[in-house]
Amino acid sequence: MDYVERLENVTVLGAAGKMGSGILLLTAMEMADLSLQPENKSRQFVLNAVDVSNEALAGVLRFLREQVRKAAEKKTVALRKVYADRKDLIENGEIIEQYVFDVLSIVRTSTCLEPAYDSGLVFEAIVENPDVKVKLLTQIDNNSAKSPWIFTNTSSIPIHELDKKANLNGRILGFHFYNPPAVQKLVEVIKAEKTGEDLVEFSSAYAKKLRKVVVPSNDFAGFIGNGHFMRDALHGIKEAEKLAKDMPLHEAVYIMNKISQEYLIRPMGIFQLIDYVGVDVCQYIMSVMNPYLPDEDLHSDLLDEFMGMEVKGGQYADGSQKDGFLKYEKGRPVAVYNKEKKEYVPIADFQAACDEKLGKLPGTIKPWKALLGDPAKEQTLKTYFDELNGMNTMGANLAKDYGKRSREISLKLVSDNVAHNEKDVNTVLLTGFYHAYGPINEYFA
Repeated sequence: MDYVERLENVTVLGAAGKMGSGILLLTAMEMADLSLQPENKSRQFVLNAVDVSNEALAGVLRFLREQVRKAAEKKTVALRKVYADRKDLIENGEIIEQYVFDVLSIVRTSTCLEPAYDSGLVFEAIVENPDVKVKLLTQIDNNSAKSPWIFTNTSSIPIHELDKKANLNGRILGFHFYNPPAVQKLVEVIKAEKTGEDLVEFSSAYAKKLRKVVVPSNDFAGFIGNGHFMRDALHGIKEAEKLAKDMPLHEAVYIMNKISQEYLIRPMGIFQLIDYVGVDVCQYIMSVMNPYLPDEDLHSDLLDEFMGMEVKGGQYADGSQKDGFLKYEKGRPVAVYNKEKKEYVPIADFQAACDEKLGKLPGTIKPWKALLGDPAKEQTLKTYFDELNGMNTMGANLAKDYGKRSREISLKLVSDNVAHNEKDVNTVLLTGFYHAYGPINEYFA
């Protein structure tokens, strides 16, 4: 099959989830764009959106309609050329609505796996559970006459394990979109030992059409992104637990969240990031990775405790943040969970006292958002970290330890042959996590 033929019939498993819906959106528009090319007029394109709930699938169709319309509004000039032979389409609004119709007409929703049996390409974006993935992929492969390619969105499970257990004989590739797929530029591509080169070539062409930044990762549990994030999160958790020997845990959580966000100039603090991904998801990813890491224990008793209290974080269907370690109002943290009292304590009640313990931030600091737009960013960072490294406050020392640990984690990903090189690790953190600078740097050497 060539590129177009491979995309004639595609299935997205887990299509109503946050990751699946984004993959569905990107693939639907790519398939529609192919279908509108004159040489493909005789081809029929079908995109199966498969999930367990009809209600959720109805919701994803509404999501598609809204997002495709927004995308069409941004490329009306290009669409005018596409529909140049349609004399009935005159106004921009008519062209936009026609494109929305053409994209949506490709999509078929189903709560059954049977439609996937006719697909040449299957995107798997279901729950991060290897047993469930293997079960569904095996069922599809056993009932398909097309020997489908599988692109799995797993962020932690070794690809060769899925390949072997589902008996796919190299017809699987790790194609890890970052959340949300329609916005995030980064894709980690993970080739297993038996993965065919034709899959890799197709993935490169597909990613290029989607204008994604591709970083290859070797086939180790967690890959580059979660390989760094899970260990980075554990550092923040362990440091908070150490601080909690001399202060309430909720104050320690606030402090480490501030250290990782403000002092290290990141888009969000580590506990806010854990909440964003989900306490439950982080706990599960660690449990998936841990059996493959004989020399370390990727586990947190604190995450277990919070899960036991049903404090899970994550996001609602509309993308708004659920409460986790932190409580949110309009997306901003306003309180921290007190696990002894099982209630949230307003940050305003203890913020001043904690900030006083930390000491003043370096005077040369620039907030994350301002730093991103700074044309002299590298010099600004050097000046800031030179000042930070010369300070001996509690806040500066915690930040220096955190930065050194982040660098250490990143270098180990290279030495352990998870990442091909230092540049790839930095690209993942810069692009996938929106960091202002890569973790492998001179600031914490």
